[in-house]
Amino acid sequence: MRRTHRIAASGTLAIVLSLPLVLPAASAQAATPAPAVTTAARDVQLTLPRPTGPHAVGRSTLDLVDTHRPDPWVPAAGPRRLMVSVFYPARPHTGAPATYMSTEEAALLLQRRAPGAGIPPATLSGTRSWARTGARPAPGRFPLVVLSPGFTLPRTTLTGLAEDLASRGYVVALVNHTYEDSGTTFPDGSTLTCAICGGNLPPGGWVAVNESRATDVSFVIDQLTSRHSPWPYHRTIDRNRIGMAGHSVGGSAAASAMAVDRRVRAGVDMDGTFDVVPPAAGVGERPFLLLGTESAHAPGKDTSWDQAWADLGGWKRWLTVAGADHFNFNDLPALASQLGLPLPGETIAPERAAAITRAYVGAFFDLQLKGIPQLLLDNPSRAYPEVTFQHP
Repeated sequence: MRRTHRIAASGTLAIVLSLPLVLPAASAQAATPAPAVTTAARDVQLTLPRPTGPHAVGRSTLDLVDTHRPDPWVPAAGPRRLMVSVFYPARPHTGAPATYMSTEEAALLLQRRAPGAGIPPATLSGTRSWARTGARPAPGRFPLVVLSPGFTLPRTTLTGLAEDLASRGYVVALVNHTYEDSGTTFPDGSTLTCAICGGNLPPGGWVAVNESRATDVSFVIDQLTSRHSPWPYHRTIDRNRIGMAGHSVGGSAAASAMAVDRRVRAGVDMDGTFDVVPPAAGVGERPFLLLGTESAHAPGKDTSWDQAWADLGGWKRWLTVAGADHFNFNDLPALASQLGLPLPGETIAPERAAAITRAYVGAFFDLQLKGIPQLLLDNPSRAYPEVTFQHP
């Protein structure tokens, strides 16, 4: 079986982005220095793709503390503490431009992903996104979608998808899972790094990671939908329409979260091997989308997907994207391309992969959480010939 979140713990922005995550963790410890970027590339203004929906996008940042749960990876740290970026449909021309990530977060991500490439942290942290902090919310009530990033990756690497969903009329909670990523900066100025990376998985391994993420997600949903929510615009959330999507282990965790929290009505796994067996039995009749690379997730290439397909009892689709790499479901390939870093493992343009991800994930939630029919999910589309419907 090919595993698709096993070498996310090490590598380079240039090289790891180009290689599917198909090797065991033990084989992934040696990082190859990335090619150095030119001076002109270092000076480039990195930019995320523009959101496709009709709404402007606002963003709030929450520091949430679960006082009923000690941190599972560093108990001495005290209660579980999570940083969450909440994207939401906003009124146009309100608020101020939101930053992509802190400079310290950028430095730690580059240290892990692109050692020796010579990319200044400010170049990455200064990536232009489209959300605005302090923006006034648009009128109405909207479904909630929770996003969970890949292992070792900060939550910000799913910003492009989060902004696009918010522009289409969703509140999106982008969750960092503390001590599971390269580094997350908290409001007090502290930046917490990964405690379980580099072969330091806890007892229970990937199953424990999935279970912890499922608990994180339920807590975040509690916080955002509570009458006493710390998010001032919580009344814009329709508590009866909640979904979840994730990349890599975050995608596996979407099924785990659905298994323990019935409020999550629909889920998406973007190229993540399922770690819990049976992986999707707890999902029951709720809808689920499998969206992955053709190289690693066509039938028979990751048996956890074959088993999940058999277990899923409700509406389901299994889609693969020809030419895509494991990382094409987040922001990193598009940013690497703008820096001129080579991406030899993929044959699809990063911008094209981002458009496909946005189109199909957005269509899935439009159908399942808004009840809007989606021809895109019924049959192969001439607009997206790279996408194959498995088990039609």
